[in-house]
Amino acid sequence: QLQLVESGGGLVQPGGSLRLSCVASGFTLARYSIGWFRQAPGKEREGVSCLGIKDGGTYYTASVKGRFTISRDNAKNTMYLQMNSLKPEDTAVYYCAADRRSYDCSDYEYNYWGQGTQVTVSS
Repeated sequence: QLQLVESGGGLVQPGGSLRLSCVASGFTLARYSIGWFRQAPGKEREGVSCLGIKDGGTYYTASVKGRFTISRDNAKNTMYLQMNSLKPEDTAVYYCAADRRSYDCSDYEYNYWGQGTQVTVSS
């Protein structure tokens, strides 16, 4: 029973901040590569940020660099995505993911997925 449960999404104004959380159950998150992905309407799912990957260790897609921060709290078996200076184009369903050892931030490399949380940046 490997499970990731997400929370923290919602409606926020441009320039605002949100922190997404993802609690792992049934496995130890510290031993895994972790990632945050998002899918906007009409778009394919894209890697936003990944941690614990090969060749560099941490990845951010260019559009979020300097605004988003990926982290994990091993004691709580929880991963986070801190999102600052949010823009309307950040609107999407955000998914957390984990894998035993991922090479990069490609979604097909991740076996365990959260159910998604909606982030809407508007008004």
